[in-house]
Amino acid sequence: MIQRRLCLALAFTALGALSGQAWSSERGSKDEAKALCDAAAAHVKKVGIDQAAKDFAADRSKWMTKDLFPFVQELSGVMRFHINDKMIGKNFLEVKDASGKEFSKEMVNVARSGKSGWVDYEWAHPVTKKVEDKSAFIQRVAGADLLVGVGFYR
Repeated sequence: MIQRRLCLALAFTALGALSGQAWSSERGSKDEAKALCDAAAAHVKKVGIDQAAKDFAADRSKWMTKDLFPFVQELSGVMRFHINDKMIGKNFLEVKDASGKEFSKEMVNVARSGKSGWVDYEWAHPVTKKVEDKSAFIQRVAGADLLVGVGFYR
């Protein structure tokens, strides 16, 4: 089971690295990640996840800044929006990062707490392809069993 989870985490990392997205080598900051998360969460609350996902995908100049982008996940772990559409519909709840941390569970715990906060983990950067330290700002969408996050590489 542990090998399966590790393989799944590596597969998701590879999908992100090979997705063909127009990733920027310019790095977003902690403050930029939080601001984008705030805007994305407000947008999901205003228009709902289905429309927000369409908007996030269609207007990348607004929602994908430098190497920052929002992701939306159900509290059950299912990814509802990710810039890499191959991740949408996958359950991340037991996915581990390169060090074995179940970071998605921690994200869900932050969202369930009713407060926003930061979750640290290790993930492959889509440009460098190297596993790097990453922090994601997480907040729950008010009135929904959804969390929105935006991560930045430290």
